[in-house]
Amino acid sequence: MNAFRLLIAFVGCIVLLPASYAEQGYQTPSPELAALVDAKLAPTSSLSNDGQWLALFERKRVVSLDELAKEELKLAGIKLNPANFSRSRVSAKYSALELKHVQSGTVVNVNNLPQGIIRSPRWSANSEYLAFIVEQPENARLWIYNVKSKQAKQLSEYPLNSTLTSTPYEWLPDSTAIVANLAVNLDKPRLTNDTQSTVPVIQQSTGEKAPARTYQNLLTSPFDEAQFKFYGQGQLAYITLDGKAQKIGDAGLFKSFSISPDSTNLLVATIDEPFSYQVPYSRFATTWEIWGMRGFALVELAKQPLADNIPQGYDSVRTGRRNFEWRADQGAEVIWAEAQDGGDMKTEVEHHDYLYSLRAPFKREPKLFAKVERRFAGIEWGNDNIAMLSDWRFSDRQVRTYVIQPRNADSNRVLFSERSYNDAYKDPGSTIYERNDLGSRVIKVVGGRYIYLRGDGASEQGNIPFLDQYDVKTNSTKRLWQSAAPYYERVRALLDDEGKRIITIRESKTQQPNFFIRDLDRDTLTQLTQFEHPYPAFKGVTKEQLRYTRDDGVELSGTLYLPPGYDKTQGPLPVLMWAYPLEYKDKAVASQVRESEYEFTYIGYWGPMPYLAKGIAVFDDPKMPIVGVDGSEPNDHFRKQLVSSAKAAVDVLVEKGIADKDNIAIAGHSYGAFMVANLLAHSDLFKAGIARSGAYNRTLTPFGFQGEERDFWQAQSVYANMSPFFHAEKINEPMLMIHGQEDPNSGTFPMQSERMYAALKGLGKEARLVMLPYEAHGYRARKSLLHVLWEQEQWLDKYLLLDKEADTETTETVADVNVN
Repeated sequence: MNAFRLLIAFVGCIVLLPASYAEQGYQTPSPELAALVDAKLAPTSSLSNDGQWLALFERKRVVSLDELAKEELKLAGIKLNPANFSRSRVSAKYSALELKHVQSGTVVNVNNLPQGIIRSPRWSANSEYLAFIVEQPENARLWIYNVKSKQAKQLSEYPLNSTLTSTPYEWLPDSTAIVANLAVNLDKPRLTNDTQSTVPVIQQSTGEKAPARTYQNLLTSPFDEAQFKFYGQGQLAYITLDGKAQKIGDAGLFKSFSISPDSTNLLVATIDEPFSYQVPYSRFATTWEIWGMRGFALVELAKQPLADNIPQGYDSVRTGRRNFEWRADQGAEVIWAEAQDGGDMKTEVEHHDYLYSLRAPFKREPKLFAKVERRFAGIEWGNDNIAMLSDWRFSDRQVRTYVIQPRNADSNRVLFSERSYNDAYKDPGSTIYERNDLGSRVIKVVGGRYIYLRGDGASEQGNIPFLDQYDVKTNSTKRLWQSAAPYYERVRALLDDEGKRIITIRESKTQQPNFFIRDLDRDTLTQLTQFEHPYPAFKGVTKEQLRYTRDDGVELSGTLYLPPGYDKTQGPLPVLMWAYPLEYKDKAVASQVRESEYEFTYIGYWGPMPYLAKGIAVFDDPKMPIVGVDGSEPNDHFRKQLVSSAKAAVDVLVEKGIADKDNIAIAGHSYGAFMVANLLAHSDLFKAGIARSGAYNRTLTPFGFQGEERDFWQAQSVYANMSPFFHAEKINEPMLMIHGQEDPNSGTFPMQSERMYAALKGLGKEARLVMLPYEAHGYRARKSLLHVLWEQEQWLDKYLLLDKEADTETTETVADVNVN
């Protein structure tokens, strides 16, 4: 490298970039990296309730920049497309659909669909129909596929409104019809704003505490309120399978609606005025009612006021009735919770929640259904004899689940599980469901006593997925099956009542996940799908799970990936470390292993894996636990434990001969970006950093962030110590920051990156800021993704892949000009 060019660069305190790196506009990375953006992954699947049909949806992961650039409105925490009354940032979108018959292997391609995006698929309870939405630029309409006729058809000409309800339809449990929310204003003239109707926006507090997180895209003016009402207004309709539609009640702002298991009633939540400029629509005043199928209100369950004064705390809730749901095992019985502590878990009471029930015809007074000691977390319904009730609290991260008898829920409870929700080793797995005689989704209960559980099977040896049978009567569990090396295999569904025939998803380090039928009695395995390897250029990548210990005794782990063809005799490699800190209250739980070395090696464009193609080793997800010590809060020790975890990760890589301690980069997204800036400020472990969509100044999120419940005024020193913006002068390594200009994520305002860059620039630090037009917290446009890969590639080329001669020249030149 030319010494004169280096001299000029360092005198200006700016390291000279490659010629292409100084170019403006979107760029494209190396071909092997660019190919990852267009790689075809295995499709998303949806299994019919009878286990006979597997619907396969080709994922639409990447969109055009033009699609992102289309007009969108930001109202009450929602981003919506005003052209078709749909959410504009729905991630689960598909471009094609095919169905595979599980027993015969017959494949049916669904080809008669119009141009558009497929989303929100749902099977009917009887498995005869698959419903889905086809979203087009001008509308979104409901379609159904008939498995008998093998034909798809548009069910109704009426467009759907998914502004407030992202999935704006629901099957009747008896499979005879669908209730949908229609976009009644789609064809009406759009609202216009003019200066004549513009007025000052005035807000006034009452002196009552109303802590709120730093929400984005909120209402800001009377015109926003009018727009929210216009685009949010929908009309519920009863649509039969021949396409006939009948209105249900009057139009309204429907926050949610659900159908009773006997298909006769609706639980409806409508948003009321006045609206708020401080919180999203989910906290707006809401009226909850039960309607008949013609729209007549049978009972008003609650008029919830605006919830802008919920006490601070992750397990705090609004007062009054909340969490309404149908009891899934009964025809028409609604359940709800009511806080007994003013909504504040810090208040000491014997029971923090009561549950109440009201049964059709909804004319009697509600009955006390159950008392819940901690905060109500939900109920899984089986039948009148078996349900599973859970409660939790945030202070110690504890969650408990009881087996209850719904007919007498406060008596004879059996403790099924009690653990920290961070404790993966004690996770008993999730229950397997089925459809009951009503068509409602309930826990699968066999012989009046047996429940089936499937889980990841986290252990000291890594994740080993399993299928268990739990006996309610004896409160005991029997293992029926467990994955075996060298494969990683998970239960997808049961095909019988005995748990002997199961559908699984099976993969290995080198084999793409595919569906199989496993017969446990016959010990046979039949492959259902043949998805191809999406990354043939990376087939030679090797991986190894590393375990090591940080200086306070906490055991850590991470996954090391090495480039194809690497031999340790070649010496150390440059290393890219990609991580994300998590908070714990228990050291033992923080040390747990939560991966499997036998999982398929994904080389997605999102994280660090593409750079294996550059000859860079990747240390992915090295654990960075932040643990509360002796009753203190985790964040009281954030900086010390973060640096300690990072040092332990660096040390193990150096000890294994994989890394040169002076040639490791650190990277992360969101809270991982926050981690990157802190590590660069408070350690000299890394040569460079990449921080994406991060937050750097915690005083801009004064009412809590991540797992921090204390507000800024309660813990000013913690907020200051954790904010890398407050310590920007200590950052001596170059940092690349990338952020979406439309990031709506609570806490990661785009301004966070802009202010951090301004600080680094003002202090003479080496930094680069890339703001991506139209992108949110994650990035979706093809041009954006290619450019992000290019930016990261150039950064790593410059700071990890410089040849030794250039490094020597750089050191000598810096010394000569006495920079810093």
